[in-house]
Amino acid sequence: MRRTIAVLALALLVGTTPTAIAFAADPTAEPARKSAGYDPTRDPARDLAAAVERAGREHKRILLEVGGEWCIWCHILDEFLTSHAELGKTLANDFVVVKVNFSKEQKNEAFLGRYPKVAGYPHLFVLEADGTLLHSQDTGELEAGKSYDEAKLAAFFARWAPGK
Repeated sequence: MRRTIAVLALALLVGTTPTAIAFAADPTAEPARKSAGYDPTRDPARDLAAAVERAGREHKRILLEVGGEWCIWCHILDEFLTSHAELGKTLANDFVVVKVNFSKEQKNEAFLGRYPKVAGYPHLFVLEADGTLLHSQDTGELEAGKSYDEAKLAAFFARWAPGK
C-alpha cells in the first residue's frame, strides 16, 4: 500500500499517465510508454493472454511492440509517444500494448514464430481483441528524419482502432 501511494505521488509529480500508474501497481497492466522497457524475463505468451482478456473487457485492440533495450529506434518511438500527448492518449484509449523483447539474451522465437518475419525494430503487430493478427507494420514507414512522423502515426492508430 505504501509503495502504491509513493508511485502515485511520483506519477503525479512527473506527469505520468494513468496507465503508467496502473503498470507500476500491476505488472500485467498496460506498460507506461517511457518507463516500461523490453524485459527479456517476461513471458510474451502470458502477457498476450492477459492482453486478450483486457482488450475484450475494454473493447480495445492489441498492439504488440517488438524490440529491445539495445534498439535506438525503440527508445525514439517511446520518447515520441511520450512527448506527443494526443498520440499517447489515442494509443491508451484504443489499444492494449504488449512489449515483446527481442535480444541476444531472449529472442522469443517460439512466440514470434506465430507472426510474419520481422525485418527491423521496433516492429508493430496489430491484433484483434481475441488475439487474431490483423496487420504487420514496419515502423520505418512511420519515420520522418531521425524521429517519427506524427501524422503517419495518428493515421496508423486511426486505421487500426477498434471498430475500423
